Amino acid sequence: MKPGMLLLTLLCLVIAFPAAAQTLYDNGPINGTTDAWTINFGYIVSDTFAANPGQVVTGFDFGLWLFPGDALSSVDWSITSAENGGTTYGSGTATFAGGRGPQGVCAFHSTNQYGYNIDDCTASNLNVTLGSPGGKPATSTYWLNLQNAVVPSGDPVYWDENSGIGCNGSDGHGANCPSMASESAIGTIPSEAFTIYGSGTSGTTPEPGSVVLFASGILGLAGLLRRKLL
Repeated sequence: MKPGMLLLTLLCLVIAFPAAAQTLYDNGPINGTTDAWTINFGYIVSDTFAANPGQVVTGFDFGLWLFPGDALSSVDWSITSAENGGTTYGSGTATFAGGRGPQGVCAFHSTNQYGYNIDDCTASNLNVTLGSPGGKPATSTYWLNLQNAVVPSGDPVYWDENSGIGCNGSDGHGANCPSMASESAIGTIPSEAFTIYGSGTSGTTPEPGSVVLFASGILGLAGLLRRKLL
């Protein structure tokens, strides 16, 4: 390839560099063996997560306990400033058709000692811009609320409890975790297995200065290749 064409190709790669989603908050992996909490039949389970105001939530993972043969059809979700209340930043229904759907996908994780199937489910295609109910601190606390989960059999659906073991918080180093959690009928409970994904003020998309440095490095590399080819 000629040096000019190589330079043009590299510059196009810089311009097309994608805005990648990142993990905003991780409350730890699925446990699947200790306990789980009902998220249908009128029960609501709420867990806190920490993120920066202005960040955009694009999806979340969560662990489920299901009776053998069941597959999640849908679940209602909301992100709020208080426990299932306060300011609602986003809400909706994540749909799963036989475990797969336009807004969600579930994958089998394991079968536990009680005979439940443990699924790892992901809700995607969200677009929730987080705000701050009181000023703009570096990090704010939000609530993820799950309810009205549906399986065709009508069986109970349970959100896996992991007590936040292995959580990474909002900065990847354990800050702001484990999550606080509650169940609508009894109050405070141990927290659940979930991960929040998104982008925004602390996203993995390169800062403008980083892009410039990256481009400068590519230009320097192209110049070096040109000198070697002459």
